[in-house]
Amino acid sequence: MANEYATVNDRKYRHEQTLNIPHRIPNEMPNNKPNITMKKITPKKGSAPKVFIGAIFALSLLFLVIYGKVETSTIYKEVSEANRQLEELQSEKNRMQVEIEAEMSLKNVEDYAENVLGLKKLDKSQIEYIQIQTDDVVEIPEEEENIFIKIKNTFNEFMEYILG
Repeated sequence: MANEYATVNDRKYRHEQTLNIPHRIPNEMPNNKPNITMKKITPKKGSAPKVFIGAIFALSLLFLVIYGKVETSTIYKEVSEANRQLEELQSEKNRMQVEIEAEMSLKNVEDYAENVLGLKKLDKSQIEYIQIQTDDVVEIPEEEENIFIKIKNTFNEFMEYILG
């Protein structure tokens, strides 16, 4: 019976084959530990080029992202500069419009007409009033169209209807 037990790591385990006992699952296994081993994985052939290509791909993606950010920043600066120029030109336009309105005031126009052009104000004796009859209505008769002009107009109307 000395062979009934085997010693592993200073613990005794029962060897069931030497006792010729059918395999039973004990209710409680306090000392049984699973046998876990690590397998040594050797690198596969060709994995170094794949890693190298993957690294180049990742670096190129990083470069593209950075390049996109730089281009976005450049375009944003151009847009903000264009907006600044637009605001400056709009304020210049408003200033010029105010200046033109000041130049075109009635007093300035009268001064220009009298001093530069030599015009004078009208006297009441120079004004003549005329009367116009408002009851007269002028009617223009429609021109008579020949058959070819009617066909042409009908075709043009049809094409306008079709084409929208």
